[in-house]
Amino acid sequence: FKQKTAYEIGVRLVGSEMCIRDSVGGIIVGFVAPLVVYLLYKDRDQFVRGHAAEALNFQITVFIAYVAATVTSFVGVGFLLFFAVWVCSIVFAIQGAIAANAGRPYRYPVSIRMLS
Repeated sequence: FKQKTAYEIGVRLVGSEMCIRDSVGGIIVGFVAPLVVYLLYKDRDQFVRGHAAEALNFQITVFIAYVAATVTSFVGVGFLLFFAVWVCSIVFAIQGAIAANAGRPYRYPVSIRMLS
């Protein structure tokens, strides 16, 4: 049994906090928060890189869904799609933040995997 140093524990806590920020930040600023976290932390910690890539993939998917909802709103279906995408983006982002806080990896259920 090897005890972790304070530095290892601190890095893990900062990584977990960054993952929570990119998941919840995606609700507020779209794909900008996960993109910033991904670019800054991708080489430092695999856990943060994984969460940031998943959050970025999901936020890009949400953006595409919003565009589709806007286009189909002229037929009347888009308003329902817009609401469904909004609810799913909030629920899945909260689930991702909870998983990051627990130190578990999280894969968004409906996401186009562009980054791995």
